[in-house]
Amino acid sequence: MRLIPLTLALLAVPALAAPEGPPRDRVSLAASATAELPADWLSLNFATTKDGSDAAAVQTQLKQALDVALAEARRVAKPGQVEVQTGGFSVNPRYNSKGGISGWVGRAELVVEGRDGVAIAQLSGRINTLSVAGAGWSLSREAREKAEGDITTQAIARFKARASDVAKAFGYSGYQLGEVNVSGNEGGVVAMPRMVAMKAVGASMADEALPTEAGKARVTISVNGSIVLNR
Repeated sequence: MRLIPLTLALLAVPALAAPEGPPRDRVSLAASATAELPADWLSLNFATTKDGSDAAAVQTQLKQALDVALAEARRVAKPGQVEVQTGGFSVNPRYNSKGGISGWVGRAELVVEGRDGVAIAQLSGRINTLSVAGAGWSLSREAREKAEGDITTQAIARFKARASDVAKAFGYSGYQLGEVNVSGNEGGVVAMPRMVAMKAVGASMADEALPTEAGKARVTISVNGSIVLNR
């Protein structure tokens, strides 16, 4: 038997399945609302790798490089504007073709993030012991929470409007809400920033800053559920 997919599923519940009242007709619905907001949170990841024949020496080199980078980043640190934290720190053996340890390789990471994109981008020229490993803009938690209220209201209004239209299209007088779920996306969709590291010899500190473009962050709220059609 060939099945034809439908956007809306109408299910008639037999009277025996609902002894408390007459048969109820249910329809599954979905609606959403989306807003694009200026990205206001820049994250800059720094990292370095070291290798050598002695694990302790590799660890010391990583620690020294991280200490210098931390000292530079802490000079501009400010809660909410420029926040600094260390990332991964590891030293692992390197094996030869015979399975024996031929040396050691380590990696240290530093994360700088916040709303002050200018100060954070300039750190790419001031920190010389670590290299830029990644960068990206996103939406801060405060900005997202502020926007979600209005977007949720829009999504619910669209769900209700669609429910009314569906009830009328099927010849019913109205509807009652069944089970409804409201959810939002986690990280949003952020336009990719333009990122080009500039380390020209003899360039000024401002010229060495990492150029970035914040772009837009997309926040989406979805409403999914069912309605009970009233005759």
